Amino acid sequence: MSDDEDVQATIQKHSKSFALAAKLLPPEVNHAAVVLYAYCRRTDDMIDLCPEAEQTERLSQLQSELEAIYAGVPQSDPLLARFQSVVREYAVPRVYLDELLLGMQMDTQHVRYRTLADLLLYAYRVAGVVGLMMCHVMGVRDTRALRHAAHLGLAMQLSNIARDVQEDWQRGRLYIPESLLEACGVSGLDPSRGEPLPRSAAAGIAQATESMLKHADEFYRSGDSGVPYLSFRCGIAIRAARLVYGEISTRVREQGCDPFAPRAVVSRGRKLALVGYALWLSGTGSVGLLGRPAPKVPADHVSEPESVFAVGG
Repeated sequence: MSDDEDVQATIQKHSKSFALAAKLLPPEVNHAAVVLYAYCRRTDDMIDLCPEAEQTERLSQLQSELEAIYAGVPQSDPLLARFQSVVREYAVPRVYLDELLLGMQMDTQHVRYRTLADLLLYAYRVAGVVGLMMCHVMGVRDTRALRHAAHLGLAMQLSNIARDVQEDWQRGRLYIPESLLEACGVSGLDPSRGEPLPRSAAAGIAQATESMLKHADEFYRSGDSGVPYLSFRCGIAIRAARLVYGEISTRVREQGCDPFAPRAVVSRGRKLALVGYALWLSGTGSVGLLGRPAPKVPADHVSEPESVFAVGG
């Protein structure tokens, strides 16, 4: 298997939704996006798939690799070499990768998410910056698009969190903010104890998850407003990805946001239908996808994570 085939196999294995959307991108953008995804996937796996006692060492390794990549040191690992070429060719700012590793660090430290702002900082670091890096790969030149791109990443991450409550708990993590849980009558949840997720908390968790998804809806609406900044083909791909990830939220809601329900899955047939819808929307020039216009958002450059969190402007 060639290196390119190996990278393609990585995204097909870990994210069929991303793989499908990436196929809609122009060939040169597709290659860069796939390499970018594979690097982020590798980063996540190095933390998630190693014993907890080794996570700090793995994070240090990732930081050293990133330092070498941006210093121009030749890379023997084929994926790192390709990633180095991508960040150089598309001038991807290192600050976004530094933020990504800070997100990984939050996982190694088992950070407790007290407020929604705490969670959004994490989501920005592990997903919002991916949207910002994709702006470079897709040749976006208008900085007004950046906030929308970060918001789309936040929305997708919130959808994933809503889907994976049980799975994350088994890894010793709980991302739903304590403030949302307490407002729904749930307190004292601590996945670090190694105990099963209490079924007595299911109803409250479901309510808190729905509350979190309402915030995701707002970020999706903002993400929709970023599509006009993209080329036609890139716009189709991003619309398709947005629709598929938004469908995860729909599936979670159809299951009552029950953390004990089977993992919410979007079928291949439904994904293909959503791709068709993305094509239609691109042809009509539509922006809002959730039934009402996307909100106006500030157009300043994304420089600090906290500046991304407010949707209204």
